[in-house]
Amino acid sequence: MARIVISENVSVDGVVEVGDGFDRGDWYGRIGATDREAWAKLEYDEALGADALLLGRRTYEWFGARGWPSRSGAWADRLRELPKYVVAGETDLGRWANSTVLTGPVTEAVTALKREVRGEIVVYGSGRLARALLAAELVDELRLVTYPFVVGAGERLFGATDAVRSLGLADTRTVGENLALLTYRPA
Repeated sequence: MARIVISENVSVDGVVEVGDGFDRGDWYGRIGATDREAWAKLEYDEALGADALLLGRRTYEWFGARGWPSRSGAWADRLRELPKYVVAGETDLGRWANSTVLTGPVTEAVTALKREVRGEIVVYGSGRLARALLAAELVDELRLVTYPFVVGAGERLFGATDAVRSLGLADTRTVGENLALLTYRPA
């Protein structure tokens, strides 16, 4: 059975997505070259360890709009070869090879996917999907790359919850000079 791993970039105050023109790419642009190199290596290594990607529609389209389906380089090649499962209603899958839309209720579709895939299914971005998976207790690991700034407002990974869910800290690591990777697993 596969393990669901949520991999998120998050501000110190817990924001994963900000509206009004400040998107994920802006996070990367606000850190220094050493941090960018270390972050890119971390992401590439994570992709090497993944057996599949699970994405929400907006994140899938975000990758497509930034040219990832046709980029060159080892990281882009690895993402292109990985099976990609998209939780979406209407999405143009023609952009990125090895992409499949999951149908039906999200929790049922992801539960079935966990039975089919072996190894790690990594969820990049996809805040709404990540929250749904967390609420359904389908997440096996959280990897939070914490960026050294406070955003103040925006979409958070953890919103209102119906119950306290305990997590255990599995690992901490400095990435570059200013980023922190915090890895949690359900307690």
